[in-house]
Amino acid sequence: MLGAIIGDIVGSRFEWNNIKTKEFDFMTQYCDFTDDSVMTLAIAKALLDSRGDYSDLSEATVRAMREVGQPYPNCGYGGMFWRWMYSKDPKPYNSFGNGAAMRVSACGFVAKSLDEALMLSRKVTQVTHNHPEGLKGADATTACIFLAKSGSSISEIKNHVNEYYYPMNFTLDSIRDDYKFDVTCQGTVPQAIMAFLESTSFEDAIRNAISIGGDSDTLAAITGGIAQAYFGIPADIRDHALLFLDERLLGIFADFESTFPSTHNLS
Repeated sequence: MLGAIIGDIVGSRFEWNNIKTKEFDFMTQYCDFTDDSVMTLAIAKALLDSRGDYSDLSEATVRAMREVGQPYPNCGYGGMFWRWMYSKDPKPYNSFGNGAAMRVSACGFVAKSLDEALMLSRKVTQVTHNHPEGLKGADATTACIFLAKSGSSISEIKNHVNEYYYPMNFTLDSIRDDYKFDVTCQGTVPQAIMAFLESTSFEDAIRNAISIGGDSDTLAAITGGIAQAYFGIPADIRDHALLFLDERLLGIFADFESTFPSTHNLS
């Protein structure tokens, strides 16, 4: 889950100022967490609150997303999601925005099987992004994380995505020059997955994602969750990233890590 938060933090300063190269300072004073991190931690809280009984996970997700998210009205929510967040009666709004995919990484880390991972993904996503493309984007991200943490190879993950979700018949070099800002799942998730598939390390995956431009923080958040599951996170990057979170968010992260310890901690 922290991988998604790191991707968000690193990508935050490039969302409206794209950079088409992998050569940049990784985390600087100009970085910050955005809605991607806040909602990733909200989903983590919903999973924690469920205590292993996921029958009411969707209801727990609505509560957690609003409880965790409402204190951050200016963290970058999209217009429809902002209205959902502060509505008296929040309902799904048929969205296929990439917010569906950027927040689900905890599902992949918690699940004990691929079927369970996809069940969790659906339950936390359908409360807002109930369009088929929104659900698919969340499922694809969650599946990649579960497969990566379970020991699947990069080629096996690519084949799974290609068979069940998106045609992975492109390279980052082939799209970098022309890729534009896109907030849809179908215009973000395949590219974020490819940033992982072409990577050689956790940091390299994040750099890949940011190097194509677009919705940089969300792209890198999606990539980061998968990259964490496969590579782990170097200790220096982990420690630096946690300095950007406030006490409320750090508390959720600590609770999640103590309940679902990372298996890929690197020194």
